[in-house]
Amino acid sequence: MSRGLHARHPFRARRLRLSLALAAGGAGIAAPLLAAGSAHAAPAQVQEQTQSARSGAAAQVKTEQEPSSYTVVSGDTLYRIALDHDIEGGWNTLYEANKKTVGGDPDLILPGQKLTLNAASKPAENSDATPERADRSSAERTGGVHKTQSTNLDGWINEALTIMKQHGIPGTYEGIHRNIIRESGGDPNAINNWDINAQNGTPSIGLLQVIKPTFDAFHVEGTVYDQRDPVANIVAACNYAADRYGSIDNVNGPY
Repeated sequence: MSRGLHARHPFRARRLRLSLALAAGGAGIAAPLLAAGSAHAAPAQVQEQTQSARSGAAAQVKTEQEPSSYTVVSGDTLYRIALDHDIEGGWNTLYEANKKTVGGDPDLILPGQKLTLNAASKPAENSDATPERADRSSAERTGGVHKTQSTNLDGWINEALTIMKQHGIPGTYEGIHRNIIRESGGDPNAINNWDINAQNGTPSIGLLQVIKPTFDAFHVEGTVYDQRDPVANIVAACNYAADRYGSIDNVNGPY
């Protein structure tokens, strides 16, 4: 009887050891999977955060390095943009910096065009530059173009008369003033958007209401290439009036 009792104990012990082994084996299988899952999740999250931080930094650097720019709107001119943004060298320099965007005609800029402003500012000459080089550089930037200096109608007319005299274009202060008051009331930005010229896509612009084809044909070298520039507008109109009527003084109505 004693031996029979002892014979059953090893079997029960084996069953217990087997159950423990299976339990331990299950734990041994499950634990590495859980650990592996946790181990992979942490680096992925860190990598995602790192990439996000790098992307944000890159975007910030790009924003900081992006040059100042201006998007053209209806009614803009290079002359007015250069004046408003204090571009060194004026519209000539602005045009040179954006020639690929604007094209061959500096008077034809289109709404939506994006112009760079930073590139229009020329770097300062080296301190060891010769006076001749500095003078030549300045002349190249301005192109020898007369820029309107005055801020009122009286000054604009007198500046125009000086240039007209140099080019042999007839006209008097009275004749110019009279026609300006009738055509625009003295507003250099006046524009006619309702007559036949406007319907044809060439509205009358400026002090003496000149259309672009006329301005192009009678623009006087040495004046700004801008219909709204007071002096350039007056001189071109007087040049046209001289060709057609003998003088702006002979114009007393629409011309």
